[in-house]
Amino acid sequence: MLELIKKPFIWIGAVFNYIQNHFKTVLLLLILILVFGSQDELKHPNLAVVKIEGEILNVEEILENIEDATKDEKIKGVLLQVDSPGGALAPSIELSMAVKRLAEKKPVVAYAAGSMTSGSYYASIWANHIIANPGAFVGSIGVLFQAPNVAELAKKLGISEQIITAGEYKQMGTFTREWTAKERGALKELIDDAYTLFITDVATARGLNLAKPNEFANAQVFIASKALNVHLIDEIGSINDAKTKVEELANVSHAVWQKPDKMDKWMKKLESSSKLPIFNLMGYLK
Repeated sequence: MLELIKKPFIWIGAVFNYIQNHFKTVLLLLILILVFGSQDELKHPNLAVVKIEGEILNVEEILENIEDATKDEKIKGVLLQVDSPGGALAPSIELSMAVKRLAEKKPVVAYAAGSMTSGSYYASIWANHIIANPGAFVGSIGVLFQAPNVAELAKKLGISEQIITAGEYKQMGTFTREWTAKERGALKELIDDAYTLFITDVATARGLNLAKPNEFANAQVFIASKALNVHLIDEIGSINDAKTKVEELANVSHAVWQKPDKMDKWMKKLESSSKLPIFNLMGYLK
């Protein structure tokens, strides 16, 4: 009887002795199990997520992510996850053109997670399908240029300006004085040209009537249901619905979604928490 009681403890002791004597080997095995334990982890992802979040200014990293998804032949479909109020005109167009190139090679579903407005809507228009969260804000198709006039404040502080310019419009948009009528006219022409570019691309991408821009492009922000009514989006749903749509369009037999590196995620959180507000007075979509 005593021998029967001793046997399990002898076996447990042997296991502990083995672990103690071969600690590095056991540790390596545990790491390998954690890294490669899942079947899906061993497979190359066939679906990717590209995120457009926050103010659209420096888009280099997003463009790299889009380019990677475009070139990777194993990636069969992409979810463009958007939560951005927009930003500068040129970077928004750069994203839009990159998404268009991507959608020409593989299906892209854009998902409005929170805000898909102005520049971020511009970036999303060439997706094959646009789905919005029921509470998402969509639209704001318009262009804004603004600058403060600090002439009165400068006068009170005893600050005067000294400037030498060459070119009639070189000071156009200055905030040290009132703009002249000619400057206002030139700025209005500039903004109108940018607006025409914006609404033409939206109408072309979404199959909308360019002759009636007030129906979809008067800078109004729509809740998802109304955005659906004016055909700015194709469907209202959840992030899961958007992923399902990507899987459907990509026609993959077994969906394996690309997962972000955990260290990268932590670094991005740290970076976003340390950012200061950025102000840019030129070329904003609104």
